[in-house]
Amino acid sequence: METLYHQTNQIIHDVQSGFLRLEKASDEIAHEIENEIQARIDQITSNCERLDILVNKEPVTRRQSAKLRVDQLKYDCRHLQAALRNLQHKRYTRDRQVRDREELMTRKFRPNDEGGDTSILIDHALRHHTSLENAQTSHFADRKSVV
Repeated sequence: METLYHQTNQIIHDVQSGFLRLEKASDEIAHEIENEIQARIDQITSNCERLDILVNKEPVTRRQSAKLRVDQLKYDCRHLQAALRNLQHKRYTRDRQVRDREELMTRKFRPNDEGGDTSILIDHALRHHTSLENAQTSHFADRKSVV
């Protein structure tokens, strides 16, 4: 159990250094580093599952401390996974912003048609209100003509 615990702890440190490489990496190799980090996180998860089984085989006097150490590894693993998702989201957002900027720079803007009128869309509530006023006015006009 001790050997597997130390191996898993070393993998966690490797993943943390992988995050430093990922932050400094160019866009071309960032995806490869992300895949490498994800594979190591999967390995940590697998090791934690194995350690859960081995904790129950520890002597009663050491079982509690071993359980705490394994729980700490699981906690670290969850945070590493969240950090990877966060970095992926940031990269995706940055890439999307670059694409949007490029699209705006390449878009051809043209003036309005010279013969066409510029129209402003009127709010639906205003049109509804005007329709109600017209209906009410015509209703009163109809009542006066009947009297």
